Amino acid sequence: MLREFQNFFNFSISISDVMVNLTLAFICGLLICYFYKTTYRGSGYTNSFLNSLVILVMITSVVIMVIGNNLARAFGLVGAMSIIRFRTAVKEPFDIIYIFYALAIGMAAGVGLFSIALGGTIIIGFVIVILTKTSLVSTSKEEYLLQFYFNGDNNGNDAPYIDSLRKYCKTYKLINIKSLGNGDGLELSYYVKLRNVIMNNEFIKNLKKIDGLNHVNLFFDEEYF
Repeated sequence: MLREFQNFFNFSISISDVMVNLTLAFICGLLICYFYKTTYRGSGYTNSFLNSLVILVMITSVVIMVIGNNLARAFGLVGAMSIIRFRTAVKEPFDIIYIFYALAIGMAAGVGLFSIALGGTIIIGFVIVILTKTSLVSTSKEEYLLQFYFNGDNNGNDAPYIDSLRKYCKTYKLINIKSLGNGDGLELSYYVKLRNVIMNNEFIKNLKKIDGLNHVNLFFDEEYF
């Protein structure tokens, strides 16, 4: 029993090994951040999340070095870390992938598997880039969600904004009409397929010139123009 207790505090890893493993974890964390910035499609990433990814890789590496091949130490750390409660909601599903990405690379760096840690970081990162930049496994989307407020006569195909829709859109479909609080205006939502995506800014500027039409937003994959 005494020997097992002594083994709990017996660490065979050297200071040089710790420094090398943490340096590798830091480099891999920076690479993961680079891939995250390259593949992120939201309206804007936060620097705190990028910093957290780097620190997460290094902390995971430290945890794995502490555990080593000691089962008692592993159970002790599980019990100690179970008191941590994460209350921050992860809004982007891709962020969860990057968190597991960082954890896995941190584990590899912690046990000194340098080729797996560095190679895994680069290969997985390039795969993510390929999947996000191409339609290799996902279908390309052409539909945008157009929303705007209109104060005026809304007479279906005779409405003043219909000419702009016909000019810039291959197809357009009204999906929702909501009356505003004052009763004089409407919020309209359309699914549209643009004739030329490059001209989306010109499309919006053209709509904003129409009398009684404002708050124009064009959404696509959680981005808007």
